[in-house]
Amino acid sequence: MNIQQGSELFSAIVGAPFGAMGIRTETQGEQTRLRELVYLPPHYQEKAPQDAAAEQAAEQVVRYFADADFRFDLPLVEAGSVFQRRVWESICAIPRGSVRTYGQIAKLLESHPRAVGQACGANWFPLVIPCHRVTAAGGLGGFASSDDEHGFTLTVKRWLLRHEGALPTDVPWQQQSIFP
Repeated sequence: MNIQQGSELFSAIVGAPFGAMGIRTETQGEQTRLRELVYLPPHYQEKAPQDAAAEQAAEQVVRYFADADFRFDLPLVEAGSVFQRRVWESICAIPRGSVRTYGQIAKLLESHPRAVGQACGANWFPLVIPCHRVTAAGGLGGFASSDDEHGFTLTVKRWLLRHEGALPTDVPWQQQSIFP
């Protein structure tokens, strides 16, 4: 049996326009819930769902890739601190096709942009909690705890923003250079 290294960590792996999405589930008592979604580079092969929660998550991820207006409804493992959950709730309120800056969310929560950025980086459920909709005041900002301008995760962030209709003219800094 030839198992791709790392694939055993996931309950399913779904192909994505930018690579793949790893889906991890966790059983708590009698219920299996989504534990984590992970952006994976293109060399990961798809993996069939191993349980009902992974199947449900895989189906919804595929639906989102087909339709940016799709709304997720998944059983999530409780994660994050009280502050992180407040940031994530604020992020979930950002409409598709729009972005907010770390500073705007920080002001709303009476916090600091860096703390908001750290909460974004700690998001266990990207896509479900659309942290890609949060940007820096003067550019794209980081994503998934990375700020490598030409790295994989920022390529994913650009794809997601395009997919949702947040075109360069719709972002606060209006710099076409961040959308190569």
